[in-house]
Amino acid sequence: MTPLMSTYDAAEGTAAGARSAAVSWTDAEVVARIQDLEESMRATMFEQLQLIAEAEHRGLPADRGARSMPAWLQGLLNIDYRDAKGRVTVARNVEDRTTLYGEPVSTDLPATAAAMSEGAIGLEHARVIVTGIKKLPEHARGTMLAEVDSMLAGWARQMPPRELAIVAERLRYLLDQDGAYRDEEVQHEARELHYATARGGMMVVKARLDRETGAKFAALVEPLAAPRPEADGAKDPRTAGQRNADALAAILDLAASSDAMPRAGGQRPQLAITVDFDDLKRALDRADQDGMPGTLAATDQPITAENIRRIACDCEVLPMVLDGDGLPLDVGRTKRTAPTHIRAALLQRDGVCAFPGCDRPPGTPDAHHIVSWLDGGSTELSNMVMLCGHHHRTVHAQRWEIAVRDGRPTFTPPSTVDLSRTPRPGGRATPAQHRALIERQLPRPRDPVDALAN
Repeated sequence: MTPLMSTYDAAEGTAAGARSAAVSWTDAEVVARIQDLEESMRATMFEQLQLIAEAEHRGLPADRGARSMPAWLQGLLNIDYRDAKGRVTVARNVEDRTTLYGEPVSTDLPATAAAMSEGAIGLEHARVIVTGIKKLPEHARGTMLAEVDSMLAGWARQMPPRELAIVAERLRYLLDQDGAYRDEEVQHEARELHYATARGGMMVVKARLDRETGAKFAALVEPLAAPRPEADGAKDPRTAGQRNADALAAILDLAASSDAMPRAGGQRPQLAITVDFDDLKRALDRADQDGMPGTLAATDQPITAENIRRIACDCEVLPMVLDGDGLPLDVGRTKRTAPTHIRAALLQRDGVCAFPGCDRPPGTPDAHHIVSWLDGGSTELSNMVMLCGHHHRTVHAQRWEIAVRDGRPTFTPPSTVDLSRTPRPGGRATPAQHRALIERQLPRPRDPVDALAN
């Protein structure tokens, strides 16, 4: 006796046959078939919604002991409860049925139902329409239901569900400005932001922002989170999440450097780190593991001396003598390693970042000491260079060599980056360099006296 083929096996056979047949089709035939199948699946879904509505009218879920229609459908179809609830909600609004006496009962959303039956829109489109209409004020649903249904169904034929949801929300704002304002007030009251330090030392941030604050956040993050331009054909290796984190770090740098920030105890916001000076001053050979880490005062988390050296390139240092228990015994004066006039000159010479090929958007760069001030390096233009946060890390991590020659910084890569270690000019071009470049391409105008003599 030949065993019966399972539904799964039959489906596999059908799919394999379809793939085999499609091999000989033209590109246009493949595209057309994909579209035809989508329309067919949408029309089939509409038929299922009609049957779901009929099952609810017959009380089938209750007869089978289900607590609700969505719960019954979830078990029947093995789908998520949210999906089941969405199908039931849509089915109630697009059902086309008759009474026991054979009299037709018009659907609540005839335009949406018609578009679904044609396969022109899908279930998600219909869910957006139903949700959008439910948010309308009662007077609008009573007097403008057919008009709104027709508008949204028409737009749904031309745009994806996500865009349709934006249009539906904008329509609600137009028809119910008082209700929309109340919703915004509720969102504002529901705002929250939590942060905590995880076991590994990373800061975990969770937030829900009202739409106005969310828009501000997106407007600030998006330009700073853009992928860096390709370098030698290599794309920005950072993930979207890493780019967003870097953007937030840049925003915090900008805020910390702003005079508009509130002062605590008469001081601007600052990142406080404690570290043994000998560990900070050490050359920090990667093989040397004897150096003790520093401590981030705000979170009590340790941080390596090497990263402290990078941070200390451009900061205010407050010498403080501590006793064995870490309590202050004596406090010195702060000294800014890059005072205002030096930073202004560096920005004029280097731009935001002097690293070769850097196209970092405007932000708060770091004034890097070529010879660290911890090692006796002076705070002057010939020993300093502007670097963005990314390239500041790169210079320290990869051990790039920097020198200022003829008033312009030059970067020599390590052998791990360039075996030949060919120096690369950095900084930004000056107007004089632009003029020289043009003059090399165009001949100088003739002297008027020489022109008259000829």
